[in-house]
Amino acid sequence: MIKRFKTQEQGGILVFVSICLAIIFAMAAITFDLGRLAATQGDLQSYADHVALASAGELDGADDAITRATAAAAAMIRDRQTFADGGQDLGASTDYSLRFLDGLPNDDTADVSGFVTTIPADAGLVEVTATPRTVFLPFARAMSRLLGSALPNEQVGAVAIAGFTQYACDITPLMFCLPSSNYTADANAGDTILLRSGGAGAAWGPGDFGFLDPSKLKVDPNGPCGGLNGVNLDACLIAAAGNISQCFAQRGVDIEPGQKVGIENAIFNTRFDIFSGIMNGKRNQPEYGPGPHVVAGLNPGGGGGGGNGGNGGGGNLCLGQNAVASPDTMPFPPDDCFSSGCSLGGGRVGDGNWTAGRAAYVAMNHDGTDPDTTARTRYALYLREIALAGGAGSATPILAGKSETGRRQCASTTVADPDRRVFIAAGIDCSANPINGAATNVPVKEFFKIFLLSPVGNSTSSPPVFDLWVEVIGSAGGSGAGGSTLGGLFHDVVELVR
Repeated sequence: MIKRFKTQEQGGILVFVSICLAIIFAMAAITFDLGRLAATQGDLQSYADHVALASAGELDGADDAITRATAAAAAMIRDRQTFADGGQDLGASTDYSLRFLDGLPNDDTADVSGFVTTIPADAGLVEVTATPRTVFLPFARAMSRLLGSALPNEQVGAVAIAGFTQYACDITPLMFCLPSSNYTADANAGDTILLRSGGAGAAWGPGDFGFLDPSKLKVDPNGPCGGLNGVNLDACLIAAAGNISQCFAQRGVDIEPGQKVGIENAIFNTRFDIFSGIMNGKRNQPEYGPGPHVVAGLNPGGGGGGGNGGNGGGGNLCLGQNAVASPDTMPFPPDDCFSSGCSLGGGRVGDGNWTAGRAAYVAMNHDGTDPDTTARTRYALYLREIALAGGAGSATPILAGKSETGRRQCASTTVADPDRRVFIAAGIDCSANPINGAATNVPVKEFFKIFLLSPVGNSTSSPPVFDLWVEVIGSAGGSGAGGSTLGGLFHDVVELVR
């Protein structure tokens, strides 16, 4: 009997089928449990990623950046996690925690606790930790009991880190102190600001200006400033037209004093067809050409002539260091309050009212006939004057029958862009970020588009003090919202880094 049982093969396949079925069911059970874990973890990770991106988008370095970033996280769109016990909504403040960081370790697996910061200007990253959820794993629990092993880990969590970076392209390397922390470009379009170069050693106030550190700029090697350094690079970055710099990442700007050795008012004045000092040999270089409207209120004086002439009539009318005031033309005037003392910004910021100045400008330059009474600002009137004279590429005089034609007389070519007399300057809240000379990583409140009203003067001190009379055109972007404009481009980039 036993011998016959040993040789009996009927039903043997059932043993193997039973073993295979047991293995298949076990794998299916494990797959089911792992699937629940993965689905829950995916939900939490997606939620953490979105909260991190929403929060990081507010980390622009401003003094309220962390407050806004925290509020953005709280206002994040609601989500729902459906595989943890009971299924739960995601969106309450108890569903995540935030930590703001000023950097990351080189090792992606290393702890970031050493980089936690509470300083808004330093917070460029945010870490979001989703509150862990419990996922019921019935088959894993049953298996652990059968085998007498410990219960499986049913906790699932997620962590995400996102950062904010602003990229600025083709920016004039200028900054200035705002008259107040709530002063914005668009709300104050048309205001005159007297920008004066701030020196080292004393605290800077409203209207003081300085230069951005050119070493932070990625100079376009194919542009006019490619290959230059030192004062020649400084001069080119301010005076040249075209694509000056490539995009560069910034959390804040590094600035240098407004009184820089080697920097001269001539660097600014090429826009007015004035070539002197360090710019004396640039009149025949197209990248340094003046704009299509160069009314300066100046005529050549003794020893101020020379040059190669140009269109618009007259020829050989280069304005030199000995230029004299014109008897029948004038540049755009500042706001009227400057004659008696403006109340904003310590007397350095106007209120946009230039009624008396406009009347004087129209009387002298246009014999009393206003070219466009609807042009409220000087910049708008400037554009209208160009258009009435045939446009930027025309040789028709801006001013008829005057000692100044308003077109180039000295340079060999004109930069056919009306914004040749426009700068994009970084507006800094100097009360929140005290400056008394060179400074690093200073947050930009907003980039301002400003219009140069008249040639830049300077004192006889060494280095000289510059006065720039400018009119606010509006915002050039770069205030945490992204934007672009002629002569400047800003990208706000928010991305997950972990």
